[in-house]
Amino acid sequence: MTTIAPPTAAALPGTLRLGLARGRVELAQFFRQKEHVAFTFALPAFLMVLLGSIFKGTYDGTGVTASQVLAAGMIGAGIISTSFNSMGIGVVVDRENGALKRLRGTPIPVAAYFIGKVVQVAVASIAEAVLMLVVAITAFGLKLPSDAASWLTFSWVFVLGTFACALVGIALSAVARSVNAATAVMNLVFIGLQFISGVFVTPITTLPKVMVDIASFFPVKWICQGFRSVFLPAEMSGYEMAGSWELGTVALVLGAWCAAGLALCALTFRWTNRER
Repeated sequence: MTTIAPPTAAALPGTLRLGLARGRVELAQFFRQKEHVAFTFALPAFLMVLLGSIFKGTYDGTGVTASQVLAAGMIGAGIISTSFNSMGIGVVVDRENGALKRLRGTPIPVAAYFIGKVVQVAVASIAEAVLMLVVAITAFGLKLPSDAASWLTFSWVFVLGTFACALVGIALSAVARSVNAATAVMNLVFIGLQFISGVFVTPITTLPKVMVDIASFFPVKWICQGFRSVFLPAEMSGYEMAGSWELGTVALVLGAWCAAGLALCALTFRWTNRER
């Protein structure tokens, strides 16, 4: 007599595979929100063109214009927009429409959801960086670096800055109970930190020291300073608050915010608006 073995349940794909699949969903959802996408990508580029057209003059002995200094820093502001703002608002959208609650009731690992978000943020941030570079080169004559060391600096500032801002965005999403509130909170923090971090004012040494001291606790100042070190000549480091690019400090602060962001996410993340 032949014994027929009972069928076995098919194993779920691995977390990484599920996360990448979720990433495709996140990208599709992100780019379907045409108004949100236009605002996220266009605002930093618009501000770069607007403010760069206002700032005039050249720094003595450098050949660098004030608009180029502004543009170099605002490349960092662009990726903060696509990581911090998009992540913070996106999580609130998923919580408000019940997507997070439904996800929690499925066998899909929670990590897959966050991997999907990371994929979406990474793609959007790369696209934003390219857009900002095109605007800076076309409108203000910013030059791309020609040495590998500068591109290496660009890479680690980009990765650490994007990751840190995305994590802080997730953590701050716990404060907002609606998409409208999240939009207001994220943009208030984003724009406020740009002002006190010397993104909209060149050089940063023209700001009150106490203002910059406060900004030094947050990643925005260091991300933009890191990008200035990539696209501006070495002599421009004298116009920073410390008289140097402080790349070691940039790495330390951004790394610390990555660790702090993970801890804050674990402490504050909410699946529904009813959670306390």
